[in-house]
Amino acid sequence: MGQARLEYLEQALGHKFREPGLIERALTHRSVIADRSGAEIVGDNEQFEYLGDAVLGMLVSEYLVRAYPQWSEGQLSKSRARLVNASALCSAARRLQLGEYLNLGRGEEKTGGREKPALLADAFEAVTAAIYLDAGLEATRGFISRALLEPAIASHGSRLEHSDYKSTLQEVLQARGLPPARYEVVREDGPDHQKTFWVEVGVASLVSATGTGSNKKEAEQSAAEQALEQLRNQPA
Repeated sequence: MGQARLEYLEQALGHKFREPGLIERALTHRSVIADRSGAEIVGDNEQFEYLGDAVLGMLVSEYLVRAYPQWSEGQLSKSRARLVNASALCSAARRLQLGEYLNLGRGEEKTGGREKPALLADAFEAVTAAIYLDAGLEATRGFISRALLEPAIASHGSRLEHSDYKSTLQEVLQARGLPPARYEVVREDGPDHQKTFWVEVGVASLVSATGTGSNKKEAEQSAAEQALEQLRNQPA
């Protein structure tokens, strides 16, 4: 990575690296290694993903415990899952434009790897690890706050604890003595690396709602959220 690009990325991350090799490795996908058989091998970002996942889980848990001392363990767990799932990390990576800096092999480059949600989520974890290794916990805490937590709280606020809409819908249905919701993919659109899914959820003859998402799970959660809204407007 050239000096100018590194400085631009550091500005976006809000962190200047003492060891630039760390961020270089964090953005190197394993497909590069496969393309370099017989050549000089550099490390890829898989170990950094592993470390970043652990650091993210700890820092997000710490934030939630401090910010919402009245919440139960279940509320904290649901909120953490919402904040660190692949969709949330992909969105954070896109805000930082990490896809532009990924070091990819030829195959991933040709198949749109810079926009693949899984690669972007992994890159965010790896960048988190790079900052942690470069400057420690406090610098990483600041990065996570800016890049992940502040946008999420601004968007969802205290509704984070209700983020697992499928589970919440199931609990509501059980409490009302109703059968489980049924989910069905009714439409798919877009290339393999950037698909949009439409999922319809039905609850007996009471509720029918459709949600969309970049994968089936997201679309199901979106549909469940709308179904819950419909149920709230109906008598128990």
